[in-house]
Amino acid sequence: MKLPYPALCLLLPLLAACSPSADLDTVSSVRTQPGPQVRITEAGAGGINAGTPYSAKAIAAALPGFTTEGFQAATEDNTEWAIGAYNAQGFQVLHFYKGSDGKLREMHGVTHHLQGPNGERIGMSFAEIGTARSDCRVGRNLWRGMAICKARGASNITLVYAIPQYPGPFDQLAPGDQLREAVLQRIIWTPLGRT
Repeated sequence: MKLPYPALCLLLPLLAACSPSADLDTVSSVRTQPGPQVRITEAGAGGINAGTPYSAKAIAAALPGFTTEGFQAATEDNTEWAIGAYNAQGFQVLHFYKGSDGKLREMHGVTHHLQGPNGERIGMSFAEIGTARSDCRVGRNLWRGMAICKARGASNITLVYAIPQYPGPFDQLAPGDQLREAVLQRIIWTPLGRT
């Protein structure tokens, strides 16, 4: 049975936004999604690496098939200007943040169209990925209550998990049973040597 679009909006409260352009597939199992377009490794992603300048032109050149656009985005401690990279279907896949040297300070993967160094995909659970609680700390400020964790075997990659409708407390990691259900929201790459 195929439900009309308004019924999907009511039945799928986990969607970040309910609009005709919403990616409804993100609610289904991440393993059924098309293969990732970008893989984030310790070295970078696509042609992005520690030497990439913070510029829309340089980022677009390093990611063939992607377009770029400036926007404001939330990091853990504040909201700042960033460059977004969009795939051919118009989905924002990566965010880029400027370092003091004019190069990239951080790259954030924000959609299931990419994967982390161990095959992590946005939307997977803490339990599916197998992250160790001991590799995590609790988020602060704009990411309060979230789990900020090191990726396995990649010292410069961080995984950011959120627990839908988590009631707190926000000054410590969630209890184990709730943390297992946390959902990966971002994969953050920092150039080696800047972590």
